[in-house]
Amino acid sequence: MNLAQFLKFSGSYRLLGKLAVSRTDARAAYARQYLAVRPGQRVLDLGCGPADILSVLPDCEYIGIDSEPRYIESARTRYGRRGTFVCTPIEDFVVDAPGSFDVVMANGVLHHLDDQQAGTMLRLAAAAMKENGRLVTLDGCFLDGQSFIARALLRMDRGKFVRDEPGYLTLARQHFGSVQTDVRHDLLSFPYSLLIMTCRVSA
Repeated sequence: MNLAQFLKFSGSYRLLGKLAVSRTDARAAYARQYLAVRPGQRVLDLGCGPADILSVLPDCEYIGIDSEPRYIESARTRYGRRGTFVCTPIEDFVVDAPGSFDVVMANGVLHHLDDQQAGTMLRLAAAAMKENGRLVTLDGCFLDGQSFIARALLRMDRGKFVRDEPGYLTLARQHFGSVQTDVRHDLLSFPYSLLIMTCRVSA
């Protein structure tokens, strides 16, 4: 299965949809604390799904990419005036202006990609970002000592490449000089472990 086929099933709506049923407004908290998009910034969303993240972002120059036509059509219907939505496999996407994005995000995508496919996505993200830009990723993560329920749910995930924290870090550090991680167990209304990575090209 190629990268396009993986991304067809890895739209951010799946993981961020889980955040929506949290006891708090977790999607907004995630956007505020980690994405930290400021008005007018340029934002690239890899595996955007129906672009639900736009509901908690300020006005920005948003470009969402997904290979599934239904997700892109939904995004255009709901948020057509707020962003540009491109239906294409990620490996075929051409950044119109490399080094121009303030924030690149990949919500719930990496755990659907094998190492080679993840490398393709991470290289694209690094090339798209400004020198001081950021890539933010959000994925389920195996951890020592995590609850039995959380581990069982991760094993049942449709993504076949759920990793532990060192596994995600190894991938990201091949393309970024600085990688910060935060593990969250409190974003969902049921036991689940999420790893958020904030990646910068320069250390």
